[in-house]
Amino acid sequence: MNMAEPADVRRVCARFHTAIELIGTRWTGAILRVIFTDQHRYAQIKAAVPGLSDTMLAQRLRTMEAEGLLERRVIASTPVGVEYHLTEMGRELEPVLAALITWSHRWIPLSRRPDPIAVRKGA
Repeated sequence: MNMAEPADVRRVCARFHTAIELIGTRWTGAILRVIFTDQHRYAQIKAAVPGLSDTMLAQRLRTMEAEGLLERRVIASTPVGVEYHLTEMGRELEPVLAALITWSHRWIPLSRRPDPIAVRKGA
């Protein structure tokens, strides 16, 4: 224990901190929520999350794939299609997000929700 810290201070677990930073990154929770509702194509995901830019969606999908939450599947069709599916690791987040949804419905007033028009305009 560091001598400058009071005895009752507890350090945050490194695994917890990494997990909360991963799923708490802006847009990530919303994107995961959409994929949990069986919308797997890029355009479906983008349409379901107001204010989400193409650049940010592509970046978040790449990050979630790199972290093992999603897998990118190329569909042999004309034109070629791409779908994003949850891995086992990603699927195991469903009860976590469900609990967060329940909590938010109880404690977060609707007036605090971002205005989709203002978000798109960068306000």
